[in-house]
Amino acid sequence: MDAFLFQVLAGLATGGIYASLALALVMIYQATHHVNFAQGEMAMFTTYIAWSLMDAGLPYWPTFLLTLMVAFLLGVAIERLVIRPVEHAPVLAVVVVFIALLVILNSVTGWIYTYTLKPFPSPFPEEPLWGIRYMSPHEIGAIGITLLVLVALYLFFRFTPLGLAMRAAAQNPQSARLVGIRVGWMLALGWGLAAGIGAVAGMMVAPIVYLDPNMMGGVLLYAFAAALVGGIDNPWGAVLGGFLVGVLENLLGAFVIGNELKLSVALVIIVGVLLVRPSGLFGTVHVTRV
Repeated sequence: MDAFLFQVLAGLATGGIYASLALALVMIYQATHHVNFAQGEMAMFTTYIAWSLMDAGLPYWPTFLLTLMVAFLLGVAIERLVIRPVEHAPVLAVVVVFIALLVILNSVTGWIYTYTLKPFPSPFPEEPLWGIRYMSPHEIGAIGITLLVLVALYLFFRFTPLGLAMRAAAQNPQSARLVGIRVGWMLALGWGLAAGIGAVAGMMVAPIVYLDPNMMGGVLLYAFAAALVGGIDNPWGAVLGGFLVGVLENLLGAFVIGNELKLSVALVIIVGVLLVRPSGLFGTVHVTRV
């Protein structure tokens, strides 16, 4: 029973990281109706920037906030300079651009920082919090930060004029333009927010897996599975899907298939969801009358 509870709670912790990256994927999908395959590499690149700042002597939390700002600017720049020119290109061309961006960010990071594993500090203490022995302080903190990000995004998109304008631009660009909303810049800001959320996921996962240019490959796969499970167009569903995938991955890896085949869990989930319910548990079902 203790082993089962430990795996469930550990799965919730890793699921919080998957949820953060899945939330970033959903935000990009809502804005462009494309899956950003470079989302993990963008998160990895900004995590290396955080490592550089801390290596230069800056404390963790100022580094955290400064990294979010850098990630936001990086996301806006990528949308304006890379994605905007292919906005109306065929789907395959856009997919190729995303994959090229993934390879470029990975290669540039390896060229600058090398592929040597680097330790990344956790902002949370090493001693157990509140006497909880089934979860490490970092795991508890990762869940808490994920929930804080989700609440902050809900308040932003629900109660601020800028958030409402960004929602309108993503859901109905033509109508948004008619009421004076600058749709292009709203989509760019959406990319910036998604990049910031991805940076949070990168800084949360780095203390667990060590800092490496390839560290987000598996995480992105699980995040994609989480987004599909919850609904690729539903932010709340993507977050819930992240927690579900994290728990399922840990339970199957510990008691059924072993840790060597854990990555295949994400692939099975992706194929299963696409075959049984492509819209996910909470996604919008589109019906076309013919």
